[in-house]
Amino acid sequence: MNKTIHIIGLGAGDINQLPLGVYRKLKENRDHMFVRTEDHPVIEDLRLEGMRFTSFDFIYEDHDQFEDVYKKIVERLLEEVAEKTSIVYAVPGHPMVAEATVQSLLQQTDEVDVVVEGGQSFLDAMFSALKIDPIEGFQLVDGVTIQPENLILTQHVIIGQVYDQLSASEVKLALMERLPDDYEVVVVTAAGSEQESIEYVPLYDLDRVATLSNLTAVYLPPVQSEELLYRDFSKLRQVIKTLRGPNGCPWDRKQTHESLKQYAVEETYELLEAIDEQDDEHLVEELGDVLLQVLLHAQIGEDNGYFNVEDVIKRLTEKMVRRHPHVFANGHADNEDEVVSNWEDIKKQEKSEAGRYEDARVSALDGIPATLPSLLKAFKLQKKAAKVGFDWGEEAPMWMKLQEEIAEWLHEMKEGSYDTAVEEFGDVLFAFVNLARYHQIDPEEALRQTNEKFSRRFRYIEQAIDERGDVFNEQSLVELNALWDKAKEEEKNNKGGI
Repeated sequence: MNKTIHIIGLGAGDINQLPLGVYRKLKENRDHMFVRTEDHPVIEDLRLEGMRFTSFDFIYEDHDQFEDVYKKIVERLLEEVAEKTSIVYAVPGHPMVAEATVQSLLQQTDEVDVVVEGGQSFLDAMFSALKIDPIEGFQLVDGVTIQPENLILTQHVIIGQVYDQLSASEVKLALMERLPDDYEVVVVTAAGSEQESIEYVPLYDLDRVATLSNLTAVYLPPVQSEELLYRDFSKLRQVIKTLRGPNGCPWDRKQTHESLKQYAVEETYELLEAIDEQDDEHLVEELGDVLLQVLLHAQIGEDNGYFNVEDVIKRLTEKMVRRHPHVFANGHADNEDEVVSNWEDIKKQEKSEAGRYEDARVSALDGIPATLPSLLKAFKLQKKAAKVGFDWGEEAPMWMKLQEEIAEWLHEMKEGSYDTAVEEFGDVLFAFVNLARYHQIDPEEALRQTNEKFSRRFRYIEQAIDERGDVFNEQSLVELNALWDKAKEEEKNNKGGI
């Protein structure tokens, strides 16, 4: 004969709120029941009618973590049913709503039969107390494990497990990541009972509410303000869709993947500039501009019926998980070099499986975008060649090669044609890139910084000349060099240099 645990829900309020069927089941088992907690309005009423209970409140006192409490309660119930064959376990509300012990018991079906025998959820009382219809959109959230990014702010949100000042504080801090500090929330305690309490408080006062208890839930009304939704990715996507829609912006509607190419490059370099400035506000703005390019391309793909932003996100997520087996699977990587090596191996395998390499002989230089800036492209060409052994591996021959290329360039400048001189100068730059790569310097980034430095110092000279009422092109080179050195000295002083 199978062991059986009968689970009954005590509802959300007092005895007057109990369904008749549930009340009868409780009466049938009046001699003895196990209850998760006696801290519930109906318990005292049932005790006055002669019912007897064994509660697990003492387990809460013995453990700091809810997971440990629930685990211990389940262990005790399984021990009890092993001795008695059949027991009754009563929980607040409905057994299938926010009851971790019930979910754990349902996973023990190989050991015992678990029979859920109804009850009234606290949600019914909450909907009535708040006068809301969940069909408009509703989300039930556990206050103990609340994740701000998962909240759907345009729906009714009810947050349970807000039972004391500490838990309320945690919920408050989580909500403040998405909402203003003074956003009004509703604190509902003992919904559906004679002790029902409803308080409207600003978010910053949530943990100061006096009625907090294990019967408390927090209600977050749907956000109506458009500006409060500006932090939501879904809102941004809606804006882009509108701009590309029939009544949207003529410029946005006209764009194609090809017409947007130049902006992707421009926005990336503006992002690099913001990083160099170490200006967080500017960085936020430029990251947004880069994201805009992604969303515009995704919306064009959706408009054409080929792909949408979810496809982009899915592909990226799959790639990140697949290429980090040391994090998401059973892979192994102890250092950065091993991570990069694994990444390249997985990348090569992906391309092979996708059929991107049709020829049996594949160049080691494949995969470098043709549109890369020339310095960066030279860097990547050399790096790929080095991976298959086409590399000096030491610095001395690189310097010798550089001197050789400089000599050839100077010779062509004197004796050769312009085209030949251009080619030889390119060889000089290529040799410099090789030295940069050896010393792990990104030549594109190095030259970009130098360009910025030159621009900054040149503007300093312009300003200095302008402030004293002189004309730039009337200054001697000696004077200009002196101002250049002064600009250089001020930069060192600002950076703490000597």
